[in-house]
Amino acid sequence: MPSLLNDSHDSDFPYSDRDDHDTGMASGSIPLSVGDDTSTNASSSTGIPSIADVPFITDVPFVTGTPTKTPDGEDGTTSTHADEVTDEPNDEVTSTHEDTAEDVTTPTHSAPSETTSETPDVEDDEAADETSPNTVSTAVAAMKRATRKTRHAIHNVWSAFTGLAFIRLITGLFLRFRPIWKKRPKFSYAFYTIVFTLLTTGEVIFLQWGMYSEPEYDDNSDVDSTTRILSSVAGQVAKFVSQMWLEHKYQFLLNAFVLALIYLVFIFITNRFWIATLLFGVVFTVYGTANSIKVNLRNEPIIPADLTFITGGNSGKLLSFVPDEKQAFVGNVTLLTVCFVCLCLALFILDGRRCFIFCSWRRPFASLKNIAGTITRVLAAILSIVILCSYSWNLSIPGSWAYSFAGSLGYAPSLFDTKVDATANGPATTFLSLTKTKIMDKPADYSREAMSKIAKKYAAEAKSINATRTNKLTDSTVILILSETFSDPTRVPGISLSTDPIPNIRALKEATTSGLMLSSGYGGGTANMEYQALTGLDLANFDDSLNVPFQQLVPNQKNPYAFNHIWNDRYGASGSDAVHPYYQSMYLRNVDYKKFQFSHLRTLDSTPSIKHTDTIDYSPYVSDADAYQNVIDLLNKQKHPQFLQLSTMQNHMPYTGWYTNNEFVGSDTSEGISTDEHNNLETYAKGLNYTDQATASFLNSLNQLDKPITVVFYGDHLPSIYSTASQNAANTLALHETDYFIWSNQASPSNGMKLDASTTAYMSPNYFMSLAATHMNAKVSPYLAMLTELHEQFAATSRVAANTNSIGAGDTIYLDNAGNQLSEKSLSKQAHQLLHDYRLVQYDMTAGKGYLNNSGFTTVK
Repeated sequence: MPSLLNDSHDSDFPYSDRDDHDTGMASGSIPLSVGDDTSTNASSSTGIPSIADVPFITDVPFVTGTPTKTPDGEDGTTSTHADEVTDEPNDEVTSTHEDTAEDVTTPTHSAPSETTSETPDVEDDEAADETSPNTVSTAVAAMKRATRKTRHAIHNVWSAFTGLAFIRLITGLFLRFRPIWKKRPKFSYAFYTIVFTLLTTGEVIFLQWGMYSEPEYDDNSDVDSTTRILSSVAGQVAKFVSQMWLEHKYQFLLNAFVLALIYLVFIFITNRFWIATLLFGVVFTVYGTANSIKVNLRNEPIIPADLTFITGGNSGKLLSFVPDEKQAFVGNVTLLTVCFVCLCLALFILDGRRCFIFCSWRRPFASLKNIAGTITRVLAAILSIVILCSYSWNLSIPGSWAYSFAGSLGYAPSLFDTKVDATANGPATTFLSLTKTKIMDKPADYSREAMSKIAKKYAAEAKSINATRTNKLTDSTVILILSETFSDPTRVPGISLSTDPIPNIRALKEATTSGLMLSSGYGGGTANMEYQALTGLDLANFDDSLNVPFQQLVPNQKNPYAFNHIWNDRYGASGSDAVHPYYQSMYLRNVDYKKFQFSHLRTLDSTPSIKHTDTIDYSPYVSDADAYQNVIDLLNKQKHPQFLQLSTMQNHMPYTGWYTNNEFVGSDTSEGISTDEHNNLETYAKGLNYTDQATASFLNSLNQLDKPITVVFYGDHLPSIYSTASQNAANTLALHETDYFIWSNQASPSNGMKLDASTTAYMSPNYFMSLAATHMNAKVSPYLAMLTELHEQFAATSRVAANTNSIGAGDTIYLDNAGNQLSEKSLSKQAHQLLHDYRLVQYDMTAGKGYLNNSGFTTVK
């Protein structure tokens, strides 16, 4: 069978090195005249390329002899004609297009005369122009004359240029070296393999290098040299590579596999090894450089959502984000990239092998070798693209071949933080894991008509609800507070304290709307609670592979909906603001809150950043008291009502005894738990006590403001410190129940409101805004009306994770108003219809066509 990897002059490379024709001159060369026979002979002897070899004017016939000038029209322009046709015209000249005969007259006599000029043709054209009433014909004739003149002018310039002695000398030198050039060697595939391996490995290391930064030490630091070396960027990169031998973790090989796949796609598409090498090297060098800068600036790697910045027309602003201290680095990388490009181009020229896989597009079926080569090249390109796309689209789906393959090499996704994920698994793997996520299955009856019916159905329901309500949501400020890991520890089986850590909030729950919230996470999942509370969407409706919407969904949406839009619609961009006393990259909040159209996300590293950042004793996290003070600043700054979101950090894990004077060390009366559980519980309880005091003080401050304000306060999940209780499956629900309350200040019409406990005892975060509207006696949108009806049917619903520290995976649980678990099969027909409507709405908002966008479904009237 013929080899498919051998080169051929019939390859698809456009400049094949063919042998000369029998004419004795270079293929395609035609003697050109510059004015006399001497120049003609010189041109023929040196094989000067003719104008017929110029791609854009190959249809012009060329003649030799002394040019003459004849009148070309009444405007006095001239046209050049030659005495005789060249003796050995090129094939392209003899087969010129028919219309060239009309454009240039080629006389058969040795000397031109007035009778052989084009003047009669031009006069006939002009006569036709003057007599014809058809303006189109006139324009066509004018265009023909202009084209003819342009061709003549180009012919004259080219003839003069190729007649220059210097040009004839250069061309002659090239023709002399042509036999040697045609015999240049072809680089072996072994050499290609070495280059492929070295470049892929180098790019993996360069990408990983960008994830680290040099540690800083005090002048008097006693850190030993070994620790300094291991903690340096070089040491951390070396550890990333060497861990496949030391710890049997193969993330380095996993990233090399990913980059090799992309490299092969470039090779098989271009079918030019050196061109593919150039493209691959430049792309990943630029990517690695940009990733390093972003990690330095934003503490997060590049993710697919960042590409919207470029596609949105902001590519010209990229250099403005390069900090001064990185300018030298960018300059060095640019210089190396230019050198790399020049090297690849030089190797491309020197390599006698043009095609990586032999094929011929001009004669694909001329021989068995051509057929086999063409098919192989096409299949290789298609197969490489299919494998890369399949790997990328399945990497985030548990149980898929890509997820299993990556897992066998040590891949362990850390969806709570992209930097942690990219540092552990490699930035290329993190990027691909976020490229494609299955959102949810398309309902069978999803259509524009179905969504129109739903919009009308719940518009009528909203009208019915609003008939008995007198207030507007946007007349009040609503503050949604996610209190990190807040939950009453005494509800956990086996846990007891002689001192109540949350006396103020416990008393408050007795006086206002309150209950228990069903959390989807245990020891984690903050962002999922936050997402559901902000959007009203249910994690349980999404596909099981979509674990963290903040990371996998929102960054890729164009205009995701959140409840702050209600205030934005009335007050504009200043209608909503957010505070998070930590870093903005956590769960990609900086991306998500911008997508949700909050005016700001104020964090430790944002612009503008939060002002109040004090911690308590040895705790590394901003205290709840200071977090609340940042919110009070926003209330004092803004005159009109607004929607505010606060996600606190004070009680985040771990709990390592960083509070002094901790009275809970002596009040822990729990039995049957380990020493570690005791230690963690005592620190955690003290943190809750600080939250309790800060919250009471915060609400008192709100009472001093002459502004109607309603607060929705909830804990996101329990801490994963209850190892003894978690071993008993009967405690699953107890480990997923946190505390919540809805409270209004004295300036609010709903001050002192407490809804019937039978309807508020259990709640899930997606219902918070609809319940707040009920608490405030405020009018609702059709969307809020649907959520109100859902809450009446299901007190709480959630995808509950049974595993410790699980983020979003788990089984869907429905609870009734008494906290009893319901099975979906036992639901009434009305409840099933509500669930189906909910899923249709959620699909339309996240994965569908957005039919509800212009229907007023989310508008409060």
